[in-house]
Order: sequence, then structure tokens, then C-alpha cells
Amino acid sequence: MQEKHMLAGELGVGELSARSGVAVSAIHFYEREGLIHSRRTPGNQRRYGRDALRRIAVIRVAQRVGIPLADIGAALARLPEGRTPTRDDWARLSKAWRVELDGRIRQLEMLRDSLSDCIGCGCLSIDRCRLRNPADQLGSLGPGAHRLVAAGKPRRPDRGADV
Repeated sequence: MQEKHMLAGELGVGELSARSGVAVSAIHFYEREGLIHSRRTPGNQRRYGRDALRRIAVIRVAQRVGIPLADIGAALARLPEGRTPTRDDWARLSKAWRVELDGRIRQLEMLRDSLSDCIGCGCLSIDRCRLRNPADQLGSLGPGAHRLVAAGKPRRPDRGADV
């Protein structure tokens, strides 16, 4: 049954949850983070435009491949408000994210290839670390697994510890 304050094409939070496969709590979180938007009815109920379905799909796919939520939000913020992301929008977003993903793949390959020799932290707790980090040169860079940080790319504090 449609509420009289629901505009054509709008979805309530329950319907958006069912259609997107995302929990209501996640929808509320995405809204708090500014990734999706709703309007409020006179009864203070949330109503979402159909664009929220595609925005949530973009969010979920990006999260699945490891794109940080802040990067997802910045990308979606560049889209005109209320417009459903198009195929061209997705092509631009995914092209930009591909660069970051390629860097992560290189980091993971480097970690995989040196996993038995060094964990990349500069701790000198493994005998072979002296060969890979003479005189604890990485220690001067501060805490964290510096060998996992892409060459020339600064560490991002919003990513948490490098593990």
C-alpha cells in the first residue's frame, strides 16, 4: 500500500533495503555518510529516489573491491545530485579506481613474493630482516609496514594500520 505522501517512483527504506539487498542500518549509514540522500515526509519518514538503487549498487561493488568509503563518497559527490549514475559515470569511476587497484595488486604481489623472508615492518625480529632492512633504515619512517606502501605514494591515515 502506498502512503499518500510518497511521490511516484520513491522508495521507502524497507523497499530500498529489499530491492538493493542491503540492510536498513547500512542504508541509514550510507545516508549519514552523504553517499545517498532521502527526503522526509510530513510524518518524518524517509523516501528515496530510484537513483539510490544504482548508487547503492556502485557503493557495494566499490566496497567489494576494496575502495575506501571516503573515495567512494568523493566520486559520488561529483555526480549531479539526484541523478542516477549512468554507464558513462561508472566507466569514469571504475577507470580512476583501477589505478588504485593496480597499485594494491602490486603491493600484494610484493608481499606474497617476500612473505617468507620479511613482513615489511622494519621490526628486525626475523633473521633475514637485516638483509632487507639494514640498520633498521625503515624505522626512521615511523611505525607501520613501509614495504607495503606503494613507492612514492604517501600513507593515508584513514586506512588504518598497514597489515
